[in-house]
Amino acid sequence: MTRPEFLGRDSRARQGGVARLLRDLGDARAPGTIFPAVLERLGLGDAYGRLDTPIGPVFVAYNAHGVSAVRPGGSAKEFEAAFRTRFGRPIRRAGGLPAALAGRLGRAFRGTGRPSVHFDLRSVSEFERAVLRKALSIPRGEVRPYGWIAREIGRPAAARAVGTALARNPIPLLIPCHRVVRNDGRVGGYLFGPEFKRRVLADEGVDVEALEARAHAGTQYYGSDTTRIYCFPTCRNARRISPAHRVSFRSAAEARGAGYRPCAVCRPSLAS
Repeated sequence: MTRPEFLGRDSRARQGGVARLLRDLGDARAPGTIFPAVLERLGLGDAYGRLDTPIGPVFVAYNAHGVSAVRPGGSAKEFEAAFRTRFGRPIRRAGGLPAALAGRLGRAFRGTGRPSVHFDLRSVSEFERAVLRKALSIPRGEVRPYGWIAREIGRPAAARAVGTALARNPIPLLIPCHRVVRNDGRVGGYLFGPEFKRRVLADEGVDVEALEARAHAGTQYYGSDTTRIYCFPTCRNARRISPAHRVSFRSAAEARGAGYRPCAVCRPSLAS
């Protein structure tokens, strides 16, 4: 799993000081004559490069604070236009991603090791940041419903807002909003389309057809009749249950009523 590092309070304070200075000068945006590398070091401008990944090429923007945007496919021109529309900051195409960053990103996309990747999430609200942090905790090859994230962050009635926050994720794929599914277990929508979501999940080892079949059957959880523990079906513990000892449940209430307790790893009780 990628180990996230978010923009710290001190860095935000320095950034805020620069922005206030520019506003005092009568323009909150940096003058276009400032050397691009200086803007990048201040977090007021970004560079980007193209990276080949197992799911195809992606564009990755970065600055002094970390990776600021990711977008699969398309052209460089489209990426630049989308970036400027979203962030209102200058961006330039680098000759290539810095070698150290490219190495960490390559490992993150391949799911090898525990690369430490810094993320610049200044563009999102505190609620959205909490949602994205929780999405980062979902292991590769597993999924969780919107309601699970809502309850995990202490906002159990905010499942719809969780979906909105994930749709605004500026760093998809690296912050895996694709690992969040509908509360009924179906794959659901995605900012790059449901088919792309299915392809990414399959690349990570999720049996998407089985996922949809369970949703159609109304199966929300698997329990083990030997441990008396119930899990989300994609949880690593659920995948160890042999068919002979697997019990299906339509709700956490049904599982608890049968005398099963929730898995301490995937924490399914927080989704019901």
